[in-house]
Amino acid sequence: MSIDVFLFDLDGTLVDSIPDLTRAINLLREELDLSAVTSNEVRTYVGDGVGLLLQRALPDEHVSPTRRKRFMEIYTEHLTDETVIYPGILEFLDIHRDKPMAVVTNKPQHLADIIVNRLGMAPFFRHVIGAELALQRKPHPDMVLHALNLLDCVPERTVLLGDHHVDLRAAHAANVKSCFCAWGLGHDDGLQADFQAVTPAELPNLFPKTNQP
Repeated sequence: MSIDVFLFDLDGTLVDSIPDLTRAINLLREELDLSAVTSNEVRTYVGDGVGLLLQRALPDEHVSPTRRKRFMEIYTEHLTDETVIYPGILEFLDIHRDKPMAVVTNKPQHLADIIVNRLGMAPFFRHVIGAELALQRKPHPDMVLHALNLLDCVPERTVLLGDHHVDLRAAHAANVKSCFCAWGLGHDDGLQADFQAVTPAELPNLFPKTNQP
C-alpha cells in the first residue's frame, strides 16, 4: 500500500535547533555559575522533552520546576535566532503539499507552533502536535494516534519521519511506517526503521510525488 500521509518530528528532522538550545542552556548555566557546555554535548541531551533535557544539562541539585520555568523563558527569547530548516526539507514538503501532513514533536506546543510559523512551514501542515496536550510523549504512540485521528487517515498509509529512537518506537507502537532521518540529532538505538535517509535530498526518492501501491 502506498504512503500518502507524512508525520514529522521537529528538532533534528525538520529544523536544526541546536545553536539556540545551546545558547539557552549556557545562559541558564551562566546564571548558576556553571561552565558552558558545547553544542555537541547538547546534541546528546535532546529528543525526550524539556524535563529530561534539563536533567542532562544541569547537575541534579540545580534541577527544579523553577529552573525549568527560567529555561523556558530564556529559550523562548532566543527560539529562532539561529534555528534553520535543513536544506532540502522545504522542497520535499512542497512536493507533497497536497498530502495530509502534521508535525508530531515532544517540544512544548507553543514553542513548536512558533517555530513552524516563523520559519514559514505552517502552510504545509494541517496540524502541529506538541507536548502539553494531555497526550503521552513519544515513544508512546499517543501523539501519532492523535495525528491520525485529526487527519482522518489510516496507519497503513502513514510514515513518521524522525531522527531519534523515540520516533521509531512511537511509529512501531502506532503501527505506522518509520523513516529514520540520519542527518539529525539523535540515534536509532539499534532499531530497524522501514526507511532511512542520510540527507533530506534522499526523501523524494524514498517517497516520490506519485507513489505506486
